[in-house]
Amino acid sequence: MVSSAPPSALLTQPPPGLPAGEAPARVARLEGMLGDPAFGANPVGYRALLHADRRAVLLAEAEGLLDDFGMNREFVPKELGGRFDSAETLLRVMRPVFRRDVALGAGYGMTTFMAASDVWMQGSAGQRSWLAGLLLAGSKAAIAQHETAHTNDFVRSQVRAQVRADGLAVTGGKPVINNLHRADALVLFCRTEPQPGTTGCHSVLLLDPHTLPAGRYRVTRRPAALGLRGCYFAGVDLDSCLVPRDTLLGPLGSGVPTALRSFQVSRTLMASLVSAAVDTGLRTAVLVDRTQGPGRSGLDPADPQHTAGTLASAFVNLLLYDCLAVVATRALHLLPAETSIYSAAVKLLLPRVLSETMYGLATVLGSQIYTREGTVGIFQKHIRDVPVVSLGHAGTVACQATIIPQLRALAEESWFSGAEAPAALFRPGAELPPFDYNPLSLACGRDSVSATLLATAASLPGAGPIERTLRELAGQMTVELHELRSRVLALPPLDAARPVGPSWFALTDRYVLVLAAACVLGVWRHNQGGPDPFLADPAWAAAALHRIAQRLGIPAADLPAEATARVHQEVLARYGDRRSFDLYNTPLPG
Repeated sequence: MVSSAPPSALLTQPPPGLPAGEAPARVARLEGMLGDPAFGANPVGYRALLHADRRAVLLAEAEGLLDDFGMNREFVPKELGGRFDSAETLLRVMRPVFRRDVALGAGYGMTTFMAASDVWMQGSAGQRSWLAGLLLAGSKAAIAQHETAHTNDFVRSQVRAQVRADGLAVTGGKPVINNLHRADALVLFCRTEPQPGTTGCHSVLLLDPHTLPAGRYRVTRRPAALGLRGCYFAGVDLDSCLVPRDTLLGPLGSGVPTALRSFQVSRTLMASLVSAAVDTGLRTAVLVDRTQGPGRSGLDPADPQHTAGTLASAFVNLLLYDCLAVVATRALHLLPAETSIYSAAVKLLLPRVLSETMYGLATVLGSQIYTREGTVGIFQKHIRDVPVVSLGHAGTVACQATIIPQLRALAEESWFSGAEAPAALFRPGAELPPFDYNPLSLACGRDSVSATLLATAASLPGAGPIERTLRELAGQMTVELHELRSRVLALPPLDAARPVGPSWFALTDRYVLVLAAACVLGVWRHNQGGPDPFLADPAWAAAALHRIAQRLGIPAADLPAEATARVHQEVLARYGDRRSFDLYNTPLPG
């Protein structure tokens, strides 16, 4: 994996057979600028990134390189002078950063985009223009939503804004805000009515921190965490801090709908981006296996069969997760009314698949997991950083709370009766219409992706052992959806006066796995004859559905050995050819 090639060597061509276009060209340019991360003299490689992590800072040279690339332009809509018109393009451009350092990706850019997204969606023309000007000049933005005192239930805000004739007097605190120390814009979630908990009593403010009076606005540094050490987390306290009325983002009391619609974008992208770190984890494990032996301590011989199975299993986990992640990202364009479901699903699946995958890969590294330098050392950093992304205001419970109220409507009106999703939803990198915030909906009672599961399962061939296994597993997923529908309809309707019972949470978890299976089948089916022959191979799809069946506790037919062998072969091929392990199969420097 270590290369003697200079890090400045540019990759200017998209992978053979994949669609050429603006996004692949930008990704290739950024990959080339970042260079081979394993190259020891690369000023933005693993060695430098790990040294910065030990100092609990973001690598200045890496941030400077992203400035030179113009990364902030990726966060600003095209109509305001930037490059953003596609959620999928932003996903693809930011993955090279997350592949190297999750803290750099979150701290440099995605925190800014999450804050800006509220402004692009809800801001006035003046607010949008002001923030766009700041970002295009290289500024950062911060967003304050976390409520650690209330398990991150953002509706129970500890910041209150009292409406007065001369503006709003803001009082209270937010304990954890990323990038606040260098933000030139702050998006602040607050309560504008005294009664907590209701949807109409919260508002969002867009503030310029530099104009707030020092005696009324105080910033406090938080200690570095175990994960995302390079991110600068701070708390803020406000004491009757007067701000103008025109700092409101949208109408007074519109905070909760704004946040819930904004979460659909931020949840999807952040959960989809973190898989890039697991991509690096898999590549690191292959490196250890091929060059040093898995967990080699000088005492025990390597177990090649176990290692091959672990590597293939990790690749399958990445693919099944990426199917849901890419479908959810493309749904922001193609099925925006339904993305409240898909965005919550991809964030729910994150800790259950990707964190477990990293710990599984750790068995290949053995004692080398404690390595803190160079190419192997990056694994320890990623295994600390990945779980942190699953925390926050859009964590597991918040995502379950998004899906649970919609389950009965889905069971009654959508499952087994709705039209299937468009084929373009399942074709990574295919052309998309420009992204538009306006069609995003809090709930619509439809799920077109599940309809794709039914249509695909009904048309599967069974020519060989792998195809027959895939057909059988797809049929089991259809049965699981039938059972889900029956169990949801058998539950008493939700009552706002009573706590939600545990059955709803269990059914939500199972539904998310069925959605992932539907996405796997959709990606496999709609990429037959496409530019990537591997996506058309039933081996990975059968392996992914087999893994989902295991998670559901469904007795599944044995996966043919040739399916696992084919997946392992692809792992080694992509490692040798320097290509990413995600659906985009992107060429990497080195």
